[in-house]
Amino acid sequence: MFIGRKRELKKLNDMYHHDQFECAVFYGRRRVGKTTLIDHFCKDKKTIYFTATEGTAKDNLAAMSRAILSVTSPGVPLPAFSSFADLLNYLDSLCEKERMILVIDEYPYLAESYPAISSMLQAHIDHVWKRSTLFLILCGSSMSFMEHQVLGYKSPLYGRRTAQFKIHPFTFFESSEMLTGFNHQDRALLYGVTGGIPEYLSRIDGKKSLEENLIDLFFEESGRLFEEPVNLLKQELREPASYHSVISAIAGGASRLNEIATKTGLETSGCSSLLASLMELGIVRKEIPVTEVRSKKTLYRLEDSMFTFWYRFVRPNISGISRGIGAAIFESQIRSQLNHFMGNVFEEICKQYLYLPQIYAKAPFCYGELGRWWGNNPREKRQEEIDLMAFHEDQALFCECKWQNEPVKMDVVSALKRRGEIFSFSQKYFIIFSKSGFAENVLSQCPGEGIVLIDFLQMAEYQ
Repeated sequence: MFIGRKRELKKLNDMYHHDQFECAVFYGRRRVGKTTLIDHFCKDKKTIYFTATEGTAKDNLAAMSRAILSVTSPGVPLPAFSSFADLLNYLDSLCEKERMILVIDEYPYLAESYPAISSMLQAHIDHVWKRSTLFLILCGSSMSFMEHQVLGYKSPLYGRRTAQFKIHPFTFFESSEMLTGFNHQDRALLYGVTGGIPEYLSRIDGKKSLEENLIDLFFEESGRLFEEPVNLLKQELREPASYHSVISAIAGGASRLNEIATKTGLETSGCSSLLASLMELGIVRKEIPVTEVRSKKTLYRLEDSMFTFWYRFVRPNISGISRGIGAAIFESQIRSQLNHFMGNVFEEICKQYLYLPQIYAKAPFCYGELGRWWGNNPREKRQEEIDLMAFHEDQALFCECKWQNEPVKMDVVSALKRRGEIFSFSQKYFIIFSKSGFAENVLSQCPGEGIVLIDFLQMAEYQ
């Protein structure tokens, strides 16, 4: 059963029915479901599907020739095209006759093996294909390559795309459709440890418990995710050792550049360069307080919560897991830390909830960016943090997100209101999200004070 990606599929099908030349560019991190989406879109449509490999230009020419000829001349043993020029000229003749989809998956591999291909595609688009009904799809997992060498203004293909699709991991609400055998809290944790990556979610066994799945995936040497971050970095980076140290430092709580450099033993300049590469890969993100455009308060966080989980809990225990005691390590060391791990994940789930169209439509004002805020409280002369905040003109929204095993008490409410007093917005709105509900006095007093209380069960059932 195909799950999610409804907006992308609608857009693709609308484009297909325009019956004119289209060039759609797909990109996103590995395992996020790009190929699955393209396959589903191409179902029941005439399609030439070619997946490039890390090989020579000759290898890719032969493979692309087979992909084309298997569709146009099935069962006929024809030789490969002698050159990419001949291959593209043959495509010219095909696309003049009928509507056809041409998919080039892992396009960066093709372009690296034969750098002239982008310029050649540009020429065929400009002189032949734009007057045809060819539907060209270029897809790649190398984020930096696709953004700079395909979509970037210096690329020969710049301006030729008619649509671009950056494929993101599933939200918690989309992930839940793949986790129907679990209660809502277990779904949230499984969303957190997989980062919402569809391929990882598909490996979860609905007949097993949450704990059994975590052990099978991460804490067994044969587990699907036991070495996944290592393998991903090997595919993207030539010398990943220093990157592992940087990611480990962030997963362990270091968030400022000097903290990360100190923890890794790297020079600040070198550390900054590594962080830039990790940001291009979508593994790390840079944050500043949501109220600021530029700031010296920059923090670095892991974008992918699966990486956070792996570097915090799996990497330090690789030796023990390899010796077959992963289950014991999970029970004695990791289980008790899961609530703490879920803190940042729950903030992300709350943000996703506030962006649900039906929730956003009821918002007190049209907020743009929702994000964290941290800074000085001048009244009390101490540092404060707000989990989620948004503002527009003279209105502001302040949110507290609590993933804990006990109901939220009045001290949490008071703290959030106190933090709101730091700002001079004339209209202020407050929301408190809670995994475990609210104390009786909070339930009785807060609605009258204009504070919205949302428990996790209420959120999770809102589809």
